[in-house]
Amino acid sequence: MSQAEPTSVDESAAQSAARHHPWAELGPEHYRLLRLAPLPTDRTTGARPLRFVQLGRVERHNAEQSLLRLTVQVPGQVLRKEVNLLEVWADHRNKEIRFGADSGFATEPMNRGLGRFLLAQGVAWAKKKWAHYRVEGGALAMKDAMNEEARQRRDHFLRAQGFDVIYEDSRLLKARYHAGRVSELYDDWHKEKVQILPLLDAAATLEQADQNLATQANEIRRLEQRIETFRRDDTSLRFTIGCLTVFAVFQAGLLIWIATH
Repeated sequence: MSQAEPTSVDESAAQSAARHHPWAELGPEHYRLLRLAPLPTDRTTGARPLRFVQLGRVERHNAEQSLLRLTVQVPGQVLRKEVNLLEVWADHRNKEIRFGADSGFATEPMNRGLGRFLLAQGVAWAKKKWAHYRVEGGALAMKDAMNEEARQRRDHFLRAQGFDVIYEDSRLLKARYHAGRVSELYDDWHKEKVQILPLLDAAATLEQADQNLATQANEIRRLEQRIETFRRDDTSLRFTIGCLTVFAVFQAGLLIWIATH
């Protein structure tokens, strides 16, 4: 979820404190492999081929707070720090849960179900122990709704997980999200779009891919041998045809000479 630009000294101080929190720079400690299923080409976001990405996870707990941080790394892409990052903070003093980092929430590749997956993981984590906690709401950034299609996609994503989206103006520019308690949120996602691959399944996938590559390499080698055979036969036929052509021309010339003499 995206946060609005802070306008008060208190909010600025809170964000500064968050940046210097001892857990602020925690990196992933546990990893899983995610499969992004191939989907039809989207007119806005383009091609959506089969992709494999890495899910990183780290969590911390103390008497006052708990943190879950999820990150997704995409092979071959260098993303901004705030992209593919979801933080869930549990405030045990106020019995409140906050979803999303101060920098907002964005996913890459877009329109592949990653956002809903990450939020569902965060909701499931919060529900295990703190289902009775309240959910902290917040403002939605205008950059998340640069056009009507993006706005509808964002609102559907939030409402599908149990959040309410409320607009504060008639132009649908200023919006806020909120929810009651964690127990009212949903921890499901499109499992046909994003799948968690267990270690053995990932190994089996790699083994199958290796076998397919070996089979294709053998087929290519067999076809190359056939092509080489056809090439040799073609060369022999061309030589034979050339010899016959020369002999036919000689015979014709000889017949013409006999006829004229």
